[in-house]
Amino acid sequence: MYSKEEINENIRTLQPRFFTEAQQKLDSLTKPKGSLGRLEAVAMQIAAITQNLSPALEHKYIVTMAADHGVVEEGVSAYPQQVTTQMVYNILSGGAAINVLAEHIGARVCVVDIGVNHDFKSHTGLYNKKIAPGTANMTKGPAMSLQQALAAVNTGIEIVKDLAREGCQIIGTGEMGIGNTTASSAVAAVICGAKVDTVTGSGTGIDRRGIKKKKEVIEKALRVNKPVAGDGLDVLAKVGGLEIGGIAGLILGAAMVGIPVVVDGFISTAGALIAHAIAPRCKSYMLASHRSAEAGHTLMLDYLGLKPMFDFDMRLGEGTGAALGINIAEAAVKIMNQMATFDSAGVSKSK
Repeated sequence: MYSKEEINENIRTLQPRFFTEAQQKLDSLTKPKGSLGRLEAVAMQIAAITQNLSPALEHKYIVTMAADHGVVEEGVSAYPQQVTTQMVYNILSGGAAINVLAEHIGARVCVVDIGVNHDFKSHTGLYNKKIAPGTANMTKGPAMSLQQALAAVNTGIEIVKDLAREGCQIIGTGEMGIGNTTASSAVAAVICGAKVDTVTGSGTGIDRRGIKKKKEVIEKALRVNKPVAGDGLDVLAKVGGLEIGGIAGLILGAAMVGIPVVVDGFISTAGALIAHAIAPRCKSYMLASHRSAEAGHTLMLDYLGLKPMFDFDMRLGEGTGAALGINIAEAAVKIMNQMATFDSAGVSKSK
């Protein structure tokens, strides 16, 4: 199991020369300099992450972390807890939105039971990595122990290492867990130093009265647990979720092995906040897929200094935004790899 120190030791700083050389390559292509905007920036970042000026993103994976939350007993969700289990089965049977979008981009979906309150039988595409059958109710004490928090992070790291050995070239984060917007709002409030009111939204679709109660629940959890903003594991243990810890591990693992990681929406970005608090250098390996319609997501992205690739008013999770983001990332590297240069096409350059 990796400690915080060992994780940091295994993440390299991206080398500026790869950005410079990738920029030069892009500028040699048959287009005005910078005319493809963010696509060029994405291509340069991936070149630096992979240390390759002709990176390939053929082997794509979406990892959907699934877990339950004890705080659901406070009435913070429009859906009962068993929906987590039901939706895991739906994903495994290929019926969820993430299955459709993953197939569309040619990605494989991996579902990880890191903390669902149900015992799944062996199934293709399911990783049984259960740390606990969900978290405890964070209004009554820590959601999990520090040991469980570290285990959740390490689970994500090990999954990425396994996928990298299979040839994974880019990974997208996803999640499934009733109650996880409550935990994510708590994580965002602590790490970003924000008011609970600004980072708490409707989640699964609760009404105005439900949102008011949800905010009160988060405020109580923060008072009871007093998480330390600068300590990612402390925040994760006290008010986070097992799948949020797993997502943090996916991001850290991607940084450790040197592959780009596309971060999904609100809950995945809570995982990104935890990962960044543990090892700040991992930010260079993140690509933010989209701006979620969930309250507080823009604040979280701004805190991390991440600019989303698109804004479609999505707030589903599962990895759906990450799938579309991977598609954009693949388009970006194909531009760099497949466009003709001015010299090869015999096109005159600008004066």
